[in-house]
Amino acid sequence: MRAELRSKIIEVCDKKIAAKGDNVGLSFYAFFANKNDNPQLLMEAATWWIQTHQLDHFVKAHKIKQMIQNGL
Repeated sequence: MRAELRSKIIEVCDKKIAAKGDNVGLSFYAFFANKNDNPQLLMEAATWWIQTHQLDHFVKAHKIKQMIQNGL
């Protein structure tokens, strides 16, 4: 996964946790605007989330952040 996407994921997770607490869940769509302006990056996130790690639609933000920080 490219560094740009890793940084974005951590940033979004931090914001969601700060706003809604440690128990907040999110989907990979949380990392993108409602407009599909970067389909390649969206597919990269979807592939990581769905195919590589077989995650549920909603996952705790702290889990996703930890996975990214651990290089998964």
